[in-house]
Amino acid sequence: MPRTIWSGAISFGLVTVPINVVSATEDHSIRFHQYHLEDGGRIRTRKVCELEDREVGQGEIGKGYEVTKTQVIPISDEELRDLPLPTAKSIEIEAFVPLESVDPIRIREGYYLQPAGQVAAKPYKLLRQALARSAKVGVAKYAWSGRERLGLLRVRDDVIVLHAMRWPDEIRDPAELLPPLVEISQEEIDGALALMDTMTREDLEGEEFRDTYTDALAQVIEAKQGDKPLPEAPQAEEPGKVLDLMAALTESVSKAKAARGETDDADVHDMSKKTTAKKAPKKTPAGKTTAKTEQKTAAAKKTTKKTAGRRPRSA
Repeated sequence: MPRTIWSGAISFGLVTVPINVVSATEDHSIRFHQYHLEDGGRIRTRKVCELEDREVGQGEIGKGYEVTKTQVIPISDEELRDLPLPTAKSIEIEAFVPLESVDPIRIREGYYLQPAGQVAAKPYKLLRQALARSAKVGVAKYAWSGRERLGLLRVRDDVIVLHAMRWPDEIRDPAELLPPLVEISQEEIDGALALMDTMTREDLEGEEFRDTYTDALAQVIEAKQGDKPLPEAPQAEEPGKVLDLMAALTESVSKAKAARGETDDADVHDMSKKTTAKKAPKKTPAGKTTAKTEQKTAAAKKTTKKTAGRRPRSA
C-alpha cells in the first residue's frame, strides 16, 4: 500500500470530499551511489554550517528567505502549512473542461485520490461518476511543497486521479524551433498515413514498451557481481540519409507489415507506383508542332475559361 503524501479535501461548489493523496506511479530505475575509486568508500553529502564550519544535524536545519547576505527571514514548516490560502487545505476545482482542450505538454505526474473514510464515500462516488459521464476533467488549484499549483482531475477505472499541471507561463513558445519552409506532396502525406496505419495498435502493452535500459543495466551489474564477462553491446546501426522520402516510406510500410506477420497488399504497391518516375515526353522539334496539337491546346484554354468562375458542387 503506497504511503499518503498529503491529506485534505476536494472542493467544488459546496461539495467537499475528504481525500488522501497517494502516488499513482512507481520508479523502477536502478540507483547509484558515489564512492571512492581507490578503496570503495561511500562519498556522502554532508551539511555544514558556513559560519561555524561544522556538520549540523537535520534537527538544526530550517528554511529561510535571504533578503541580503546578512539578513535571512526564517520560515517554519508550520507557517507554510498555515498560509492564508484557500488551497492550503483543499484541492479547489475552478472549472470543468473537455480533456481534448488541455495541451498534453502541460500535464505532469499523476496521483491517486483516495476517499478518506466512510464520510467521503458518497461525495467521492458522486464526483467520480459525474466526471465519467460528462467526459470532462476538472481543473483545480492546490498548494503543496511551498507553492500553489495547477492540477487536472480525471477518472481512471474507479479512482479519481490528480495530475499536476504546468502554469501557462511555464510553457516555452516553440516558434523559434520551427524548421525552414518545405513543400510536402500529397503522395508523401499518403505514404506517411499508410505507415501510421501499419503501426497503429489498441494499447501500449507488450515487449516494445519494456524498459530495456534498466534490463541491460541489471545484466551488467549481475555479470560484474559474478565476475563474468560483460554482455556484448549490439552493433548500432547508423541512421541512413533520406535521399528519396517516398521510397523510405514505402520500405518502412513493408517492414512494419512484415514485423506484424502481414503480407504486402495493394496499398503498398500502389504507393510504389506513385513514386515511379514518369518518363519524360518525347520532345518535338521546334516549328514542327502538328495542327492537331494546336487544336487541343486551344480547346483546353476555352474549357478553362468557362469553368474558372464555377463553384464546385457539394457531394
